[in-house]
Amino acid sequence: MSQTLDTPQTPAPAQTPAQAPLDAAALAALHGLSVSNARPSLPQYVRQLWARRHFITAFATAKLTAQYSQAKLGQVWQVMTPLLNAAVYYLIFGLLLGTSRGIEDFVPFLVTGVFVFTFTQSSVMAGTRAISGNLGLVRALHFPRASLPISLCLQQLQQLLFSMAALAVILLCFGVPPAWSWLLVVPALALQFAFNTGLALVMARLGSRTPDLAQLMPFVMRTWMYASGVMFSIKKVLPEQGVPEFAKVLLECNPAAVYIDLVRYALIDSFDAGQLPYGIGAMWALALGWAVVLCAGGFIYFWKAEETYGRG
Repeated sequence: MSQTLDTPQTPAPAQTPAQAPLDAAALAALHGLSVSNARPSLPQYVRQLWARRHFITAFATAKLTAQYSQAKLGQVWQVMTPLLNAAVYYLIFGLLLGTSRGIEDFVPFLVTGVFVFTFTQSSVMAGTRAISGNLGLVRALHFPRASLPISLCLQQLQQLLFSMAALAVILLCFGVPPAWSWLLVVPALALQFAFNTGLALVMARLGSRTPDLAQLMPFVMRTWMYASGVMFSIKKVLPEQGVPEFAKVLLECNPAAVYIDLVRYALIDSFDAGQLPYGIGAMWALALGWAVVLCAGGFIYFWKAEETYGRG
């Protein structure tokens, strides 16, 4: 009869804390690794953007140069496009609908409105596609994503400079003499650029999650244009139409209308302070307020979703 010897099983020695397996986060920290595309703090994010300022300006210039590279007239279209739009609006609104009645220097009035609004319109449209239209770049390289909408707004500012040169020629051709007030265009457009950039940052975040928004925006921008007094004087038209007071205030404080009125006031002699809905000081205050609120608010709104861009 064989005898079976049962050997008592000795328990495995318990792992000390030093021997316990590390989780992924602890292992990454041990080797100095960080989460890819993690959102930095707001001051750090601003510093990263400043460090890439040369990329932002170079990207804007490259996009501007390539925009009409396939066209035979090339960069001439940067001026021709808004001029043709202004010509169409003049035929429809100035001649057929008679919105030019009671407005001195209607052609400079109209062309100024078209150029200034086109600056905002183009910035918003470009911002909407800033992330969704550059997914290859976003997924391939690590950089602050706000660089894209900011550079696209800078591209539109560069294009506006060509338009403003053409506008100066138009003003001279229609007998509007140059004056020191023309220098007020610089701060007005600087405030508009800040406003446009903030709005483009907001639209870039929204457009990154909802690409169909880019198809809706042309209709939104066209409605905004008609409400901004591009082709007519808001102050003259509103009393004739019996618009309610709250709607009148909304239209007069509309940021696009504010920047258009300031540029018209600076450039056109016949467009004096009496044609502004409020005093000149109040108009500058509105322009500054819109620029600060949209620029700061839009930047923070975009930054809060920094780690989500390019995913999904």
